[in-house]
Amino acid sequence: MSEYILVLDEGTTSTRAMLVDGAGAVHGTAQEELTQHYPQGGWVEHDASEIWDKTLKCARMVVEGAGGADSIAAIGITNQRETVVAWDRNTGEPLTNAIVWQDRRTADFCDELREGKHEREVQRRTGLVLDPYFSGTKMRWMLQHVDAVKDAAAKGVLAFGTIESWLTFKLSGAHISDASNASRTMLMELGGNHFDESLCDLLGVPHVALPRVVDNAGELAVTKAEWFGVELPITGMAGDQQSATIGQGCLTPGQTKATYGTGAFVLANMGEEMPTSDNRLLGTVLYQIGGKRAYALEGSVFVAGSLLQWLRDSLGLFAASPDTEALAASVENSGGVTIVPALSGLGAPHWRAEARGVITGLSFASGKAELARAALEAMAHQTHDLADAFMADGALWQSLKIDGGMSANNWMAQDLANMLGLTVERPDNVETTALGTAMLAAVGAGLHKDLESAAAAMRGNLTQFTPDMDADVRAERLARWRSALASA
Repeated sequence: MSEYILVLDEGTTSTRAMLVDGAGAVHGTAQEELTQHYPQGGWVEHDASEIWDKTLKCARMVVEGAGGADSIAAIGITNQRETVVAWDRNTGEPLTNAIVWQDRRTADFCDELREGKHEREVQRRTGLVLDPYFSGTKMRWMLQHVDAVKDAAAKGVLAFGTIESWLTFKLSGAHISDASNASRTMLMELGGNHFDESLCDLLGVPHVALPRVVDNAGELAVTKAEWFGVELPITGMAGDQQSATIGQGCLTPGQTKATYGTGAFVLANMGEEMPTSDNRLLGTVLYQIGGKRAYALEGSVFVAGSLLQWLRDSLGLFAASPDTEALAASVENSGGVTIVPALSGLGAPHWRAEARGVITGLSFASGKAELARAALEAMAHQTHDLADAFMADGALWQSLKIDGGMSANNWMAQDLANMLGLTVERPDNVETTALGTAMLAAVGAGLHKDLESAAAAMRGNLTQFTPDMDADVRAERLARWRSALASA
């Protein structure tokens, strides 16, 4: 009996496969870490072959644990967005390392476009600002600097795609991208249903190398039998942040979620109306089903959990990231220490690619507890900046639903509620990225009639955090943050 959704969740630091049933329960998980490559400052790369090999390994492990592929009703894929893979259509092999979403190597080209007065037009058409974060400028860089990519383009065999496109191609041979991921490339108009040739020309990307844009749920592709012994339908795909928004049940305009993982990403459901921003937030496709779209307004913070990883691995302040909860609670305050975690620039609403990390307020009294607390406080400070920008764009938060690995930290969840002055809601299962994709795949496979039905059946229990901070403490924290921010 086919009773499980196989979710392939390909993140920045690891790839996972999970078995999810129609009620949202997880029945098996396999995970492999991904190697991070840093060729030089500001550059971040992945080996696309490693991503494929480890994803397939994880998938086969959980399928075997479920008793075989006959138990799998459908596959859903979710992925780190904006990361670009270039491969040969004929051989199916990558032509160079993937350029990761965090990579800043195209900052100069973005500056050129900005100086050429293109930013307003690009934002109006795509919902995005000119920043190295997005996929299109990464594709241009590959074409200009990697001979194998240039040669493949000349021969007409070049394929570009984001990670869900890469994995789907390897699994099925289909070269497709879902609407949520396509909206993150800077190559598709926000209201368009395919990649735009004039935007491709602006960025210098060959239109013929790009995938076909499809829905987020439905009969999207079918895997080759060689991978699991039988053909399996791929019926759901979404970028990780859109998937988490769906997994949180943010299906009504105005509902807002924040995911705290490697970075931090806030999305507010804006319904069928295409969002615009005067405060450097992003308009993005939340999902598309049956050709009908829901949109979201988004604020993207580049560094969240990766700050704790850096403090752990490079500075050795603690053995594991969860240790920061006890460290933060062990002191009354940060002792004046403030961290601006601009280790790969600043994202929304600042969009400063040149910014670098800053630690201010250090004294001989500062220890690892104060630094750990300041690192967690930085999450609330960055989120507060986003809340102000959303409010200025007319999207006032009434509450905030949080998820992602960092949200399991109770001290951080309470600090968010305190600094925002809002109720913060966290599901028992904070890995809502996989859940959202399972919902999409379940709808695409006909296991649930629509996303509302899927959310009602598959979401779990919730914990709430309510604010209990004095206004003067909040004001002092924000003043220190803004002062430190000016130095980044």
